[in-house]
Amino acid sequence: MRSSNPVFSRRGFSRDNGYAGFGRQPQAGGPAGGTQTQYAQGNPYAGAGQQAPTNPYATNPYAQQDLQYGAPQAPVTTAGRMTMDDVVMRTATTLGTLVVTAALAWALLPVDDANISKSYGIAIGAGLIAMVLGLVQAFKRKASPALILTYAALEGVFLGVVSSVVDNRIASGAAMQAVLGTMAVFLGVLVAYKAGWIRVNRRFYGFVMAAAMGFLLLTAVNLLFAVFGGGDGLGFRSGGLGIVFGIVGILLGACFLALDFKQVEDGIAYGAPKEEAWLAAFGLTMTLVWIYMEFLRLVAIFSGND
Repeated sequence: MRSSNPVFSRRGFSRDNGYAGFGRQPQAGGPAGGTQTQYAQGNPYAGAGQQAPTNPYATNPYAQQDLQYGAPQAPVTTAGRMTMDDVVMRTATTLGTLVVTAALAWALLPVDDANISKSYGIAIGAGLIAMVLGLVQAFKRKASPALILTYAALEGVFLGVVSSVVDNRIASGAAMQAVLGTMAVFLGVLVAYKAGWIRVNRRFYGFVMAAAMGFLLLTAVNLLFAVFGGGDGLGFRSGGLGIVFGIVGILLGACFLALDFKQVEDGIAYGAPKEEAWLAAFGLTMTLVWIYMEFLRLVAIFSGND
């Protein structure tokens, strides 16, 4: 089962190619008799040709027999494995880099009539390079912290200029409203996911991916009509239809967050290597940027309708 986010389709986060998929629960010790459920697949991080014990963290191959006969079980070894603290720290570093460069771009790249073309050009260039770097990292076998932080820095330049344009020329306070909206969605999805209100399974994944493909297809068609016909193309990004489209985009971003939370949780449960916390940070950053841009667009549309 692959995540909506391309960085989670790599080893350790996608577990359909020899790994456990959504709906397959990690067997942290298993039953006393060593019986596994029909979904148990062992440790996806075990070496090739190795049969991992039921507990993916156990270093003692006889841990299940020891547990069955009352013997003390060998302590779990977690050195070198990804933890939630690792994910939080890497995500904070990545988002911090993005915020700092966005603030610098806002301050140093003016968007008045005399300089807006130059600032737009720099922003578009930074955005395109960030997109290329994001694709490179998405298809790399290992996380590259330098590449991820460079992506975040360039994405920050793009967001800083776009946010400044919307905030200063269209709707005052739009950037802060978009930030608050993004934080609200993140916290809401996190609470709902931890409370079990959102169940990430194959049906959920299929629905989200189908909706995302339809959303992106309509966006591409609208962009083509805008390029060749002028204006806003088919009107998917303005007026009442644009508002509906923006709300759908935010809901899709929320669903992507749930998928990302599931993938991170599973990576930790199955003992993903510590360096893959950078992939988690990269994926979460991409999703939050998506949600922020949709909120920023919605604020601009509402302001234009006043």
